[in-house]
Amino acid sequence: MSAAVFDPRICALGEGAFWHPERAQPFWFDILGRRLMSQLDGAPLEWQFDEMVSAAGWIDRDHLLIASQTALLRFDLRTGGQKKLIALEADKPGNRSNDGRADPRGGFWIGTMSRRAEAGKGAIYRYLDGELRLLRGNMSIPNAICFSPDGRLAYFADTAAQTVWSQDLDPQGWPCAEARVFLDLAGTDQFPDGAVTDDQGRFWNARWGSGSVACHAPDGRLLRRLDLPAAQPSCPAFAGPGLAQLLVTSAAEGLDGRQDGCTWLLDPDASGRPEPRVRI
Repeated sequence: MSAAVFDPRICALGEGAFWHPERAQPFWFDILGRRLMSQLDGAPLEWQFDEMVSAAGWIDRDHLLIASQTALLRFDLRTGGQKKLIALEADKPGNRSNDGRADPRGGFWIGTMSRRAEAGKGAIYRYLDGELRLLRGNMSIPNAICFSPDGRLAYFADTAAQTVWSQDLDPQGWPCAEARVFLDLAGTDQFPDGAVTDDQGRFWNARWGSGSVACHAPDGRLLRRLDLPAAQPSCPAFAGPGLAQLLVTSAAEGLDGRQDGCTWLLDPDASGRPEPRVRI
């Protein structure tokens, strides 16, 4: 199976791919380029920001929640206007946001990290109904935030530690037990980056540096691996009609390949689920 270029614009650090279910439109970010990117009827779109932006959820048809370097923002797709909802580690000027995704209860999970990728400087937070709560500290490069179809389980990774954890959630979507190791990739050439689950609960994980997206069963078994020409895939999202395609961002940072940093489309032979609306 071959990967097709969905968008040839080069992202220094692509991230945050997601499909807006009401607009039937894909969105993603170039973190280092400080831009939100999209396509509409094949035409490229992008919005420039004053600081780095990395992840989003949808509030309604025309508004996104966007995680920036210092805040969570309400962003108007029609006008480009933005309003700060809440500060995000404003007391840590050396940090920025990274991977994030909405959970089935409408909470928005967002990871933070040092801009120099210093060990243990990052964290994972959950934003719900106006409250931002710290869930886990001492993270280096938080990634792979996604959720089981029934909302009872969260996944997250630390790319630097080459580890993915699973986390039980209570009926309101808050962690209710100690996280346990889901994938231990330490000592291999596999570095877990962004992830998403499909409608069967399988875990699809971009593997930074290895040019692939790996699919794991809910029990952790490796089921298949999809290869891309880009060495640094960073975040997958189910997209398109029936959510039957896999949109995958990548990064050109540190590389000189012609296709590194493109956004890709794969046929995963699987279907995703609509992204939940964020409760602000």
